[in-house]
Amino acid sequence: MKISTKGRYALRLMLDIALNDAKTPVRIKDIAERQQISDKYLEQIVSSLNKAGFVKSLRGPQGGYRLTKKPEEYTVGMILRLIEGSLAPVACLDDDINNCTRADRCPTLILWKKLYDAISEVVDNITLADLISWQKNMK
Repeated sequence: MKISTKGRYALRLMLDIALNDAKTPVRIKDIAERQQISDKYLEQIVSSLNKAGFVKSLRGPQGGYRLTKKPEEYTVGMILRLIEGSLAPVACLDDDINNCTRADRCPTLILWKKLYDAISEVVDNITLADLISWQKNMK
């Protein structure tokens, strides 16, 4: 399983907003410069985050984006699933109910479930606050 560029950039965008919105909303142009990502691409990503209520947009000369919640309330899994969709390694695990006709006799399904559980365990237990802490420890 590979996380797309869009998913990785969404995490970087959310982290950048969390790190930089102390006094004023964060502008996409500033995020693009700091992260070395196209502002047009970031606008597409932030649109999805805004529609989902992860960030809020503030208009005007002092406008930009802010998080709608505290960093500790966002998990990496929440952000990745919004942008990527399912993080399941195989299609038969995408839905709550496995409709595969081979599910009851598929030994590899056990492997895929274990892999999916491991991925979920990691991404659902690391928050944006954890990423902020890791970022600050790197300086």
